Amino acid sequence: MPSTSASPASLPDPRVAPTSGKAPARGWSFFIFGLLFLSLVQAAERPPAAAVASAHPAATRAGLEILQAGGNAFDAAVAVSAALAVVEPYSSGLGGGGFWLLHRATDGYEVMIDGREKAPLAARRDMYLDARGEPVAGASIDGPLAAGIPGEPAALAYIASHYGRLPLARSLAPAIRLADQGFRVDTHYRRMAEFRLKSLRVSPAAAKQFLLKGEVPPVGHVIRQPVLAETLRALARKGRAGFYEGEIARRLVEEVRRNGGIWTLDDLRQYAVKERKPVVGSYRGWRVVSAAPPSSGGVVLLEMLNMLAWKDLQAMSEADRVHYLVEVMRRAYADRARWLGDADFVDMPLERLLSAAYARELANSIDMKKVTPSRSLDNVRSEGHDTTHFSILDKDGNRVAATLSINYPFGSGFVAAGTGVLLNDEMDDFSIKPGVANVYGLVGGEANAIAPGKRMLSSMSPTFLENRDHVAILGTPGGSRIITMVLLGLLEAVEGKDVRAWVQQPRFHHQYLPDAIQLEPGAFSDELKTALIRRGHELDEKSRPWGNMQAVHWDRKGNFVEAASDPRGGGMAVVR
Repeated sequence: MPSTSASPASLPDPRVAPTSGKAPARGWSFFIFGLLFLSLVQAAERPPAAAVASAHPAATRAGLEILQAGGNAFDAAVAVSAALAVVEPYSSGLGGGGFWLLHRATDGYEVMIDGREKAPLAARRDMYLDARGEPVAGASIDGPLAAGIPGEPAALAYIASHYGRLPLARSLAPAIRLADQGFRVDTHYRRMAEFRLKSLRVSPAAAKQFLLKGEVPPVGHVIRQPVLAETLRALARKGRAGFYEGEIARRLVEEVRRNGGIWTLDDLRQYAVKERKPVVGSYRGWRVVSAAPPSSGGVVLLEMLNMLAWKDLQAMSEADRVHYLVEVMRRAYADRARWLGDADFVDMPLERLLSAAYARELANSIDMKKVTPSRSLDNVRSEGHDTTHFSILDKDGNRVAATLSINYPFGSGFVAAGTGVLLNDEMDDFSIKPGVANVYGLVGGEANAIAPGKRMLSSMSPTFLENRDHVAILGTPGGSRIITMVLLGLLEAVEGKDVRAWVQQPRFHHQYLPDAIQLEPGAFSDELKTALIRRGHELDEKSRPWGNMQAVHWDRKGNFVEAASDPRGGGMAVVR
């Protein structure tokens, strides 16, 4: 039977403290033996190596540098996040946000650090609609009006001060060095910059920072960002105040407002990181820990797993398995559209959504011979390739799964002059009008409507998976497809597949609306396609693959660590 909860996984504190007063000799011998036994148990629970898997080799090297300098996984997470902000400007940055899922080995404590962006205090429900109540094309995607208040700088400072061993300045040093010395343009950078060229040209500071004489730079060209390096130095010196107060804050607000945005100094000053209880559940003897709202990832993932637990997937034919998985995805994404949002603003029926009884009800509604049209599930009136993920395990057993974003490639395309900070366009992740899809085709209702100070719903799904013998750390970018990619990778892990299989497998996806199975090129055989079409499925085979999963696997039983970086991207996974 599947079981889930929305509570943190807090294990009993294993530390032993002697009682006060003089203990008899025999008592001391038992106490010393207990300490020795405890140390052996803890040593057995320590992995034999550390691992870092990220979407860019420079970021992976930054994390390894900090681990070798005596930092823990949380310090390394700060270093990797900041490095990615420099070398992957199309995916994440100081002008964006994310979720950092942490596991502390000493006591088993797990927490999600919520550094998600927030709507400015002057935001309005209808701010992207014209006089007729229709969406204004591009208003929630391009330029500073599309930007939420960034959360990443505050999250990095928070993680360093509350969970790290090293000073923030030490963990930011690799990123500062990368910004000063530069990184070389690769084919992926060129593709993303070409895609957003028009928007980057509109912002003089963005064009200067990311283009070469107004054009996409050639492969091998070195992108140096000295202004961003100075902003990173301010953050290193002063912590969160170095970004959210003082000169950097003033420049950000002035430039945003000069170019049509609505930020204020109060928006920056009032931004606060949140500690959230992860969503925790189980699937076939494996414990699953994932992101909590305002991410939809954990809830949708566990809702799907709960439905899957009622069937033996391995006993199914290929067509039956894909059909059932698609119908499970459809139902979970329908609930995402109707119910999920920022927990600080809306009440969500999480206990019911994550219950075994509800999962059985949904599973029983699946017809194995034909599709269930999405519009028949509910009358709900109603994010791709522009996010990043990394996974870290240190030698003490601390772990981090983090997914970060600025939404669309290169975010809003706007850099605030004098800061080097590329702003997000995460406001598009709100439901700007019921029934109107965002840039990733997701629809939503009132639960995810724009409100001042509200965090927009996300699909980011950093996840831990473990049983007695194995620990898995995984996640991926991919907008609306993130959750189903994590689901498919998790199923590979549960079935005992190699870590490389988790990140390499062909992918397919259904998100309730549009009502079609999206699939990577060549993911399905002609025979499988025919079988699915006969059941009423519409197939939408994409021209390009998607996702960039980063995974770490600690085999406790075999006493080894392995890691893998998705071959679809240019990342690097290292075990050391």
